[in-house]
Amino acid sequence: MEEIYSEAPKICKITKAKPETISFLLAFSKSYQVAKYKNLKFERTLN
Repeated sequence: MEEIYSEAPKICKITKAKPETISFLLAFSKSYQVAKYKNLKFERTLN
């Protein structure tokens, strides 16, 4: 156990998203809907 936690953490590399990726994710999140009915959950993407 001591050996596992004594290692130095790896440094994360920060990446930037392209504007096309951001616009795609925003458009998808606007069209995505979740409807709940009793114990059921319906997921749909509006076109």
